[in-house]
Amino acid sequence: MQGTTLEITTERSGQSRFTKLVSLQVLWSGVLEAPAEPAQSEEGTMAGSEGNKLWGGRFVGATDPVMEKFNASIAYDQRMWDADIKGSKAYVMALQKAGLVTQEEMDQIHDGLDKVFVEWSSGKFHIKPGDEDIHTANERRLKELIGEAAGKLHTGRSRNDQVVTDMRLWLRSGIDTLKGNAIELINTMVERAAVEIEILFPGYTHMQRAQPIRWSHWILSHAVALSRDVEQVEEIRRRVNVLPLGSGAIAGNPFNIDRELLRKELDFDGISINSMDATGQRDFVAEFLFWGSMCLTHLSKMAEDLILYSTKEFSFISLSDAYSTGSSLMPQKKNADSLELIRSKAGRVFGRCAGFLMTLKGLPSTYNKDLQEDKEAMFDVYDTVHAVLQVATGVISTLKVNQKDMEAALSSDMLATDLAYYLVRKGVPFREAHSCSGKAVYQAESKNIPLNQLTVEDLHSASPLFDSDVSSVWDYTSSVEQYSAPGGTARSSVTAQIEHMRAWLKAHRE
Repeated sequence: MQGTTLEITTERSGQSRFTKLVSLQVLWSGVLEAPAEPAQSEEGTMAGSEGNKLWGGRFVGATDPVMEKFNASIAYDQRMWDADIKGSKAYVMALQKAGLVTQEEMDQIHDGLDKVFVEWSSGKFHIKPGDEDIHTANERRLKELIGEAAGKLHTGRSRNDQVVTDMRLWLRSGIDTLKGNAIELINTMVERAAVEIEILFPGYTHMQRAQPIRWSHWILSHAVALSRDVEQVEEIRRRVNVLPLGSGAIAGNPFNIDRELLRKELDFDGISINSMDATGQRDFVAEFLFWGSMCLTHLSKMAEDLILYSTKEFSFISLSDAYSTGSSLMPQKKNADSLELIRSKAGRVFGRCAGFLMTLKGLPSTYNKDLQEDKEAMFDVYDTVHAVLQVATGVISTLKVNQKDMEAALSSDMLATDLAYYLVRKGVPFREAHSCSGKAVYQAESKNIPLNQLTVEDLHSASPLFDSDVSSVWDYTSSVEQYSAPGGTARSSVTAQIEHMRAWLKAHRE
C-alpha cells in the first residue's frame, strides 16, 4: 500500500516559515480500501449513489466509497428489519390520522410494507449499494414496490427517533427470549436440587474446605443469583418499553402526530417526555450491557466451581460428552470446554459494556453518529448471553454427580466449628469456645491425626468441658442438620428454598 506525501506549511508570528513533509498511510483493512477508480453506476455517478439516501439533497458530490462502507450499518442493523417495518406501519397510521396521507396512500404503504416483510422473512430481500442502514433499505424497497407514496412515510420522522424505536422494539423481544432462557436454567437447577437433596459434600471459602453442606444448597446458591438477574432484566424491560417515536430529530414533531396512537399500536407502556433526551439517550442499552455482565459473572462463577469439581483432583462431577471436548494430542483428556467458554464469554461481555460506556462519556447531548456503536454491542451481548444460558442449561441437566467421591472428601477438620458450638451449648462464650476448638485443631495437627481421633483426655487440654458425648460432633449429617434457620443447609431449610424457588418460577413465568 503506497503512502501519500503532503506538504504542510505553517507560519508563526515573528518566526520564519518552515515546511514539513508528512507521509500518511491509509490503514483501513481490505474491506474498506477504496478502489483505484470509482465504480460508476448507470447514471455515471459513484456506486452507492446519493439517490437512495435519506439525506442526499444538500450534497452535490458523491460519497467516497471508503466513507460509504465506514458509515454503513446495514451489515448488522438489518437484524431490526421486523421492528423497522412495525414502526413504519404504525407511523403511517398516525400520518393518516393527522391528514398527511390519505386512506388510499396508507393502504398502499401497508400493503407494500407487508410485501417487504415477506421478502425479509423468506430470505429474498436484496440489499443494494446505497442501502446504508435498515431504514434506507426498507424505504428504498417500498418505493420500488408502490411508487411515490412511499416518499410520504418519513414525513416528520427522523432516523434519530426511528432507530431508537427500532432498537427498543428489538431489545424488548430479545429480553423476553433471554428471560425465558434464564427461567429454563433456573428450573433445571431447582429440580435437580430437589432430586439430589441428600448428597453432602465440602463447602469451600477462600478455596479451602470450610463446612459440610448439601449439594442442593450449592445448586440453589447459583439459582438464586440467576433469579436476581431475571428480576433485574424485568426492570430493564420496563425502561426499554417507552416510546420515542414522534420525537423527530431533536425538536419534536410539528404535525400533531398522535403519539398515544403510536404507543398503543406498538404496545409500549409509556411515551418519552423530552424529544432531545428520547433521541440521544442510550441508558437502556448501557443497562442491558451491564445486566449481561452481571448475569455472566454469576454463570462464570458457577462454571469455575464446576470446572474444579470435574477435575481428577476433586472428581465430584463428570460432564456429559455432549458438553466436553478432547485433546488433539492426549487421548485421555476430557476437557470442560463448555464451562471454560462460559467463563471466557463473561470477559467478552464486560468489554462490550466498558467500551460502550467509554463511547457515551464523551458525547454532547442529543444524537451523534457515535451512537451507531450501540447496536453491535447490543446484538453481541444478546447473542452471547443467549448462547451461554442454553449451554449452561445443557451442562446442568446432563452432568453426573459422583456422590461417593463427594462424601469421601468430607473431613473431620471441617467440624471444628461444630466443636466450638458444642462448648457454646454448654454455656461457654463463643470467642472462648472458638479458641478452645483452635487449640484442639493445633493438637491434632501436631500429632498428625484427624481431629475426630483426639481422645476426650486430649480435648481436656483445650477445655475441661469436653466429655464423652463430644463423639456426637463427628457426624456430617448432624452437622448440616443444625443449620435449620431459613437459608441454611439443613434438609428442612433447603426444602423450603426449593419450594420458594418453585413459587418464584411460577410467578415469573406468567
